[in-house]
Amino acid sequence: MTFTPTRRSILGAAALSVPTLALASCGGGEAERNAEGKIELTMAAWSIATTPEFEVIVDGFEAANPDATIVLKEYSADDYDTQLTTDLSANSAPDVFPLKNLEPYFYYQSNGALADLTDQASSLREDGNIELDLLDLDGGIYALPYRQDSWVVYYNKEMFAAAGIDEPDGSWTWDDFADMAEELTGALEGTDYQAKGAYMHNWQSIVQSFALAQTDGADLASGDLSYMAPYYERLLAMQDAGSTETFSTVDSQSLSYQAQFGTQKAAMMPMGTWYIGTLLAQRESGDADEFEWGMAPAPQQTSGAGPITFGDPTTLAINAELSGEKLEAAQSFLDYIVSEDCSKALAEIGITPSYFSDDVVDTIFSLDGMPDDELSRTAFADTQVEAENPIGEFTNDIVTILEDTHSEILTESSPVDVALTKAEEQLDNEGLTA
Repeated sequence: MTFTPTRRSILGAAALSVPTLALASCGGGEAERNAEGKIELTMAAWSIATTPEFEVIVDGFEAANPDATIVLKEYSADDYDTQLTTDLSANSAPDVFPLKNLEPYFYYQSNGALADLTDQASSLREDGNIELDLLDLDGGIYALPYRQDSWVVYYNKEMFAAAGIDEPDGSWTWDDFADMAEELTGALEGTDYQAKGAYMHNWQSIVQSFALAQTDGADLASGDLSYMAPYYERLLAMQDAGSTETFSTVDSQSLSYQAQFGTQKAAMMPMGTWYIGTLLAQRESGDADEFEWGMAPAPQQTSGAGPITFGDPTTLAINAELSGEKLEAAQSFLDYIVSEDCSKALAEIGITPSYFSDDVVDTIFSLDGMPDDELSRTAFADTQVEAENPIGEFTNDIVTILEDTHSEILTESSPVDVALTKAEEQLDNEGLTA
């Protein structure tokens, strides 16, 4: 099948043991073998020098499968989907390729770029240590996850102690979080810390994705954005109270979330679990301070709910053009990336993997510098994770429009209700609603 990009597809931006190859002699073609007689697969990647997960995955698979080798093809991290789409159109794309999140999943699948993995994934659906529901597209699965990050609240235990305030207990609502951020900001003024109670980064997901995940009946494609209003009103109130940096300050000064939490400029910070590896590495390099920290589940909109958070899986897909032995080799590779062994290898370098067995969770919490409390483990491994980018034909376009809405609201260029109504009208006028 040939990948034929449409207007919307030109993107702007289960076994626990290690699977081994069991290649049949029959199939749709001969495998390409290198000079050493190994089956050679190509895999897309980005920022290889600073993204160690790719080498970890490849090394683990090759160690268990000496008859196979994987060659990484590096793409630009910023233009990954654009470049990959170009290669798919030219029939020169790698044999397997990652999808950073769920935004492009529908477009690649609907244009015939992804091999159908439904049968391969069937046994995994019964495994409680891995979640595939977020990848279900009309009953089919077209990529498998090797990472499953989710959002938690990072907090500085030493700042809470200095302020004389109890640490999070996992039961907070967002109103509790906002109140605590204001209380911490005031209490820390009398200490050695020069810090805000919270840091809220300028990404739209910090408002919109929490609102979508935690609001019953919310639907990104419905055209009704009213469910976002209380989340925006709360964040605006936090900005006005001075308990977090304003959106305009974050934007104009290019503040990094790593520095805000890692150098103790904020006592709390909602952020994805990918930050774990970064924080540990920066503590070791000296780019972050050494202090006692922990993770709490994301606050909820209503008391007693959840804990519900959000986060897209990072997946690997197989090029739909593959057949024969190369297809079988690629399938074995994907069997490996969803295995406990692969997840343990990723956990050893601070990456949040896709397979959450007790051994995998123990592995990441055994890393030097990790917290050791039960609440941190709960936040990391025992929450309900909803999609940041629900699979849909218009998800890319909706997210792009709502990025402008996010900026308009948090710079206080327009009142919340006016900006959301304007976005609803734009979505309707452009035919982007269900």
